[in-house]
Amino acid sequence: MRLLAIADLHASHPPNRAAIEALRPHPDDWLMLAGDLGDRPEQIEAVFALLAERFARVIWAPGNHDLWSLPTGAGNLRGEALYAHLVALARRHGVRTPEDPYEVFEHPSGPVLIAPLFLLYDYSFRPAHVPLEGVIAWARETANVCADERYLHPDPHPTRAAWCAERVRLTAERLETRAPALPTVLLNHYPLKQAHAVLPAAPRFTPWCGATLTEDWHRRFDARAVVHGHLHIRKTRWTDGVPFQEVSLGYPRQWDQALGIEAYLREVRLAAPRL
Repeated sequence: MRLLAIADLHASHPPNRAAIEALRPHPDDWLMLAGDLGDRPEQIEAVFALLAERFARVIWAPGNHDLWSLPTGAGNLRGEALYAHLVALARRHGVRTPEDPYEVFEHPSGPVLIAPLFLLYDYSFRPAHVPLEGVIAWARETANVCADERYLHPDPHPTRAAWCAERVRLTAERLETRAPALPTVLLNHYPLKQAHAVLPAAPRFTPWCGATLTEDWHRRFDARAVVHGHLHIRKTRWTDGVPFQEVSLGYPRQWDQALGIEAYLREVRLAAPRL
């Protein structure tokens, strides 16, 4: 039994969708999905249905594309209402979400608590000289404004940053109540640390990549691994002895379609157990 992970499947693109459908069964393995399964609820549910049949357990943390409200999607659901709808779709297929009890994975090196997170971003991943109120104009100077500004709505919260603050508060409170002796694997769409949000091709996109509120979560919540996507740059960084693993597939041009998705499933690396 292995703990596998992938992110940014982007099933709205036909080559990605075909590759997902061609994925072989993994009846003994758990799969962590770090968001951006599709752009519309029907695409996301199709991914849930297929992967739930092929893995022993599927665990999902939502990405920004998952929460887009496109003009013809899901009866114009927005914000929290859309998120609740996606949670219901996941549960229909037995997929675990950030709203479900955290589950224990029996890793050969010791049990770990799998914690899918839904945290969003608050524009704090920006240079010190850029004020919050000027961050979008700063990104627009290099055409790096995220499409979330059109499609990801925070209703009923006044802003995405306010929704992020609420999600961070609720999630931290929940993680604080876990069994203290049980280490975690933190699954989030966005990187938890600003230093990991490095995008050489789009350096001013970082405000849409996370929140500095989570900088210490790998220590605070005894993580043996952090898994995320969003950047479309597959990489593992070690910080404080913890592996931070970006596990995205990406858009069709960003992966070798001849290899299939199987080659991009990543077995989650864990830090050594603490003595």
